[in-house]
Amino acid sequence: MSINHIFRCLAGCAIATVLTACSLDEKPRDQIPEEEAYTNADALFRNTVATLYYHIGGNLDGQGLQGTCRGVYDLQTFGSDEAILPTRGGDWYDGGLWQAMYKHSWTAGHDLPKNAWLYLYKVITLCNRSLETLDKYQQLAGFNYTSWRAEVRALRAMYYWYLIDLFGDVPLVVSTHVSMNEVTRAPRSEVYNFCVKELETCKEALPFANSVSEGDYYGRITYSVASFVLAKLYLNAAVYTGHEDLENYKLCIKHCDEIEDEGYELETNYADNFLVNNHFSKENIFVIPMDKHLYTNQQQNMYRSYHYRHAAAYGFTGENGSCATKRTMQIFGYGTQEPDYRLMDNFFYDRVDYLNGHPILDRTGKPLTYYPEAVELDLSGSPYVETAGARMRKYEVDKNAPKDGKLMDNDIVLFRFADVLLMRAEAKLRMDEDGHQDFDAVRKRANMPTRPYTLQNLLDERMLELCWEGWRRQDLIRFGQYKSLYDGPDAVDETDGHTSLYPIPADVRALNTNLSQNDGY
Repeated sequence: MSINHIFRCLAGCAIATVLTACSLDEKPRDQIPEEEAYTNADALFRNTVATLYYHIGGNLDGQGLQGTCRGVYDLQTFGSDEAILPTRGGDWYDGGLWQAMYKHSWTAGHDLPKNAWLYLYKVITLCNRSLETLDKYQQLAGFNYTSWRAEVRALRAMYYWYLIDLFGDVPLVVSTHVSMNEVTRAPRSEVYNFCVKELETCKEALPFANSVSEGDYYGRITYSVASFVLAKLYLNAAVYTGHEDLENYKLCIKHCDEIEDEGYELETNYADNFLVNNHFSKENIFVIPMDKHLYTNQQQNMYRSYHYRHAAAYGFTGENGSCATKRTMQIFGYGTQEPDYRLMDNFFYDRVDYLNGHPILDRTGKPLTYYPEAVELDLSGSPYVETAGARMRKYEVDKNAPKDGKLMDNDIVLFRFADVLLMRAEAKLRMDEDGHQDFDAVRKRANMPTRPYTLQNLLDERMLELCWEGWRRQDLIRFGQYKSLYDGPDAVDETDGHTSLYPIPADVRALNTNLSQNDGY
């Protein structure tokens, strides 16, 4: 069955399972009778495998890996030095929520870690339920049983990777038949080993198929997707296990090589990966499928960034919020004689382009101009309260997108081949091997000259190439440079490194007193 048809059927045919709080054993209240859900192999696939992909994107706060707000993506982006949601007078204070992200002063009561925790465990619980159902109806699945089960296990392992990356030690639960009072946190290294073993085992049963092209495997976990997650796990192994082993860099390189052998390559034009019809990209490896006629997934980040009048020029509603930090613009070379060519692909800055021959005006009637160097944590009273900061430009505007532009047709890019090249270049450098060809290839595609092949330049290149894609926090931690840009009198003391992990949410610990808290909170 085509995955497009599967998504059309989800709303009416899938078992809708909504976890409240953090219960790992709660029965869903709105599921259809089991005898109606599992009548043949097609229905079994829809309700155990296909339904899981409904949750990779989202349209509500805290749901989905990217595209929505106040969840996983915001923790990785606004918890880094890449972007900021400054207080703009009466807008975007939100009880200090976003200031805490910039200052790294979040607490166990902060909404974003709670949203991410609940969302990630919701999907893991759904995976556990799907695996148990596949086992129960193995005969119905027939020869598909092994591959379907491998797909669900690989998806579950990917979600556990996000959990250990954000929270460190986390409960490792692989069954729905677990009482809350039995759940404790497993060491981060143990969950890391679980993820690696699951993916290494399962990927051999996954299809050698393209997950980006529309068709049966569109938006699904395939061999290359599993290889990408494994490369990330091995590259970050020293962080996740607490010790460095050169063998892990070799394994990272091995999986990067496998992805290249699958035929992925850099697009000639960087921006083509983010076009309205980017499912033709030969570089993108894993995406959140977007189609205004089929799916409810939204891309909310662009219009959260656009000035009100900027979005209005396209007929949409802008929220005039998020923008790049001064640090980010410095790395891109803004204001210098030789800025990086990717600056204009990732940001709106200075005077905004004309649209249909007409200037876009701000709310004072002047041509709309963004001021990247005027951004501050709190812009209240600033003459640049509405216009400070360079704004997100990563994706082409879909001028026919409903829902105020958020229901766009540009697939949201999660994994792409440029990252594979940069991972391989980094792994080789950490092994004192020569990987400058991969590093140079990424820069050459961006029409940028070569640079010395150093760890610092690799870290900067990852910002230049992957800005707005949700990797900056993880990269800074791996390079030992994770620290807030805030230097005010109430700055958080981060010398112990505790902010490299988010706190276990207070609401979650209130439900389960067996869960310990991360150090420093």
